[in-house]
Amino acid sequence: MTNESREPGIRLATAADVPAVKAVTDAAYHHYIARIGVVPAPMEADHAANVAAGLVYVTGAREPVGLVVVEPHPDHLFLDSIAVHPDAHGQGVGRRLLAFVDEHARALGLFEVRLYTNALMWENQELYPRHGYEIVERRTDGPYDRIHYRKRLGPS
Repeated sequence: MTNESREPGIRLATAADVPAVKAVTDAAYHHYIARIGVVPAPMEADHAANVAAGLVYVTGAREPVGLVVVEPHPDHLFLDSIAVHPDAHGQGVGRRLLAFVDEHARALGLFEVRLYTNALMWENQELYPRHGYEIVERRTDGPYDRIHYRKRLGPS
């Protein structure tokens, strides 16, 4: 699948993007450390391995300013992480990335997207339902109190 045909400016990350993927992720999630009391899981991800596995898509004119990490499963696409650099907030980057995730899932023949977010990241609890996600459950995984969401997709 060529993502440029679906959403211009969103492309599969390359090894050269790994430092930017880490920088954008850290910038997007760092402020949550004090609130949730632990380092958010996306900040501890093996970004190089995720990029090498073809799981990371980035957007940005020169350097990536936003990204998604997605993992296909037999019955759904798992949205592992979405990050937008704070300098790019309010420019529609997150909205475009979420729309890309839906189209990517459909292109893979998957008609459900799943994700989870920390319960203390209350901004996400307002954001995801606005984009069609519904709460499935709340579950504690180690130090993380997570709310699990899903979005059912119809064919495009």
